[in-house]
Amino acid sequence: MQQKIRREDALEYHAKGRPGKLEVVPTKEYSTQRDLSLAYSPGVAEPCLAIEANPDDAYKYTAKGNLVGVISNGTAVLGLGDIGAIASKPVMEGKGLLFKIYADIDVFDIELDTHNADEFVRTVKILEPTFGGVNLEDIKSPECFEIETRLRAELNIPVMHDDQHGTAIVSGAALLNALVLVGKKIETTRFVILGAGAAAISCARQYVALGAAYENIVMFDVNGCLTADRTDLNDITRPFATNRAIASIAEAFINADVMVGLSRGNIVDADMIRSMAADAIVFAMANPTPEISYEDAMAARPDLIMATGRSDYPNQVNNVLGFPYIFRGALDVRATEINEAMKLAATYALADLAKKPVPDIVNLAYGQDNILFGRTYILPKPVDPRLLATVAPAVARAAMESGVARMPIQDWDAYEMQLARRLGHDNQISRVILNKAKSSPKRVVFADAENLKVLKAAQQVRDEGIAHPILLGETAKIQRIIRDNNLDLGQIPIIDPRAKEQDALITKFAGLYFDKRKRKGVNATEARKLMYYRNYFGAMMVETGEADALISGLTSSYPETIRPALQIIGKEPGVQRVAGMYILLTKRGPLFFSDTTVNFNPTADEIVEITEMTAKTVERFNIKPRIALVTYANFGSAKGDDAEKMNRAVEILQRKHPDMVVDGEIQAHLAFNTELLEQNHPFSKLVGEGANTLIFPNLSAANIAYNLMAEAAGFDTIGPILLGIRKPVYVLQLGSSEREIVNMVAIAVVEAQGK
Repeated sequence: MQQKIRREDALEYHAKGRPGKLEVVPTKEYSTQRDLSLAYSPGVAEPCLAIEANPDDAYKYTAKGNLVGVISNGTAVLGLGDIGAIASKPVMEGKGLLFKIYADIDVFDIELDTHNADEFVRTVKILEPTFGGVNLEDIKSPECFEIETRLRAELNIPVMHDDQHGTAIVSGAALLNALVLVGKKIETTRFVILGAGAAAISCARQYVALGAAYENIVMFDVNGCLTADRTDLNDITRPFATNRAIASIAEAFINADVMVGLSRGNIVDADMIRSMAADAIVFAMANPTPEISYEDAMAARPDLIMATGRSDYPNQVNNVLGFPYIFRGALDVRATEINEAMKLAATYALADLAKKPVPDIVNLAYGQDNILFGRTYILPKPVDPRLLATVAPAVARAAMESGVARMPIQDWDAYEMQLARRLGHDNQISRVILNKAKSSPKRVVFADAENLKVLKAAQQVRDEGIAHPILLGETAKIQRIIRDNNLDLGQIPIIDPRAKEQDALITKFAGLYFDKRKRKGVNATEARKLMYYRNYFGAMMVETGEADALISGLTSSYPETIRPALQIIGKEPGVQRVAGMYILLTKRGPLFFSDTTVNFNPTADEIVEITEMTAKTVERFNIKPRIALVTYANFGSAKGDDAEKMNRAVEILQRKHPDMVVDGEIQAHLAFNTELLEQNHPFSKLVGEGANTLIFPNLSAANIAYNLMAEAAGFDTIGPILLGIRKPVYVLQLGSSEREIVNMVAIAVVEAQGK
């Protein structure tokens, strides 16, 4: 299913909070007068003089070495065409965002209001001292070829036009792997290339560099086949002119081994696909509509290997697999350019990575048990955490071997560790959870549907294929909110428990509830009255299989939401007390906090149960829990009820679960400062990697810690996740944002899949 993006949502996303997608954040202290004197006058004179004496010291004293300019004139934007420099700025900011989240590269986006190649080149050239590299973006053909060629020759820093080379590098990896699977050699492979723009030409050049023969390539532009007798070709397209007399695209397809599409949608039909050679390879990469749909192409013949530019089909050719890591490797060796050897190294690295066993976190993200190299997996997935440590070193090594590296890497193990530390996993777990939910969406009932944020979240989870929402509330009121805010909730069911048409269901639910609670002070009349409340009605929907999960709590207190769930659905077998857990998304990776919402002052035995439930949930995300039981003392250094309670809990846990990485009692800072921990407590199980899961001695400590981290540090959160209940019920925090609601829905769906 193609993801639906509404105009209103896109505009709101870019405008909310601080407009745009990027900001500048200080990296040094600035709170005192001394800090400011060092940062600016008079202290700043010293690095200026050092750089004057040795220009390479700019990499030591400034951000130059990790700063890329994303530069465009807006003449070929995202299939929108020549929309102008200022209109292209959102795209360039978006590119900067991808550089940052995938490779920790900082970006200044620069939009140049010129169509003149000389002006463009001159402007970028005089900006060279600012940047460690230049990513050219969305510049129309043929000017893009001239601009990149001239800048590569005139600048002494890496320059790459991603529209040309990104698709070439990634599709080249897909091509190598597809040819391995069908047992064909690239030297004799026959190509049909639809399109002769920047990306198509660069792809063809990359395939030739990989071993393809010019005489085996047939290319088409808007005027037809590029043939040797055409007089309108230029120096860029002429090398791909064929001597064969080909009258049509359909004729070119006959017995071709590979079709590469970088043109426009729906120009290829099933008959063309059927006319290709055995074990044909089709890369239909026009976006958003491929040259032929995945369904039509695969229906035409079963022996096909197909890739598209779309994320909703196998084998997505996605530039994000290339450019962040290519620049990372180039910057880290201070390369003077991104040359052909470095591009080929990236292609081979991507191809090799796809052949290796896939990490569990990637399998989890795509809802599969074991993704294997094969016809539907010829490229790594964008969420694969190995990409940075695989592609960047390959590019860096190629830069060194080809003589363009000014700062060669000496210790490769240390470099790979640096890469691992450089990029935290603050947003990776969110992507994993969302992708896992999309693999098998479940029915989620929203008890607070008379709320705009809830309705917007319901629309998003429906549009993205995360869940099948069910809305509870007064139908007329919900429809009015939908209408007043121009929402599109389509056929999402709305159920009003108080409406006459729900009488039969109310009667059924009341009877079931009475049976559960008749010896706990509830009579039949009270049971029926309670079913009119949406938290009770929604919990009963989940209990009876009318829905798979319940989301509530945005407009009601925590006890009002959790009480019906416990009374109707109940706890998991063997569980004595439920608990609440939050996930904080930090640069060091996700941190798991328990118990943040339920138990006021748990006993040592209850701490043990909370820890066991938390560890089980963390493992469900394919993360090895490293658990610290935190308080004010370190391993018996102070007395007191909380310290002694946590100490006893650790003893029980280590006895019951000798393989569990759990330790304490310990102060929170030592759980993360592994160097200090090793110096003072080398026996601790947390020495080395530190903790990713914190168990608190009481509700007050846990709730304060979580709220401080979320608000003061600005970390995104997911939660609270209710642990120990038999079916998925999730209680939103008062004031939860739309994004937080969507994350909770995804978690609920993932749990429902497991249930």
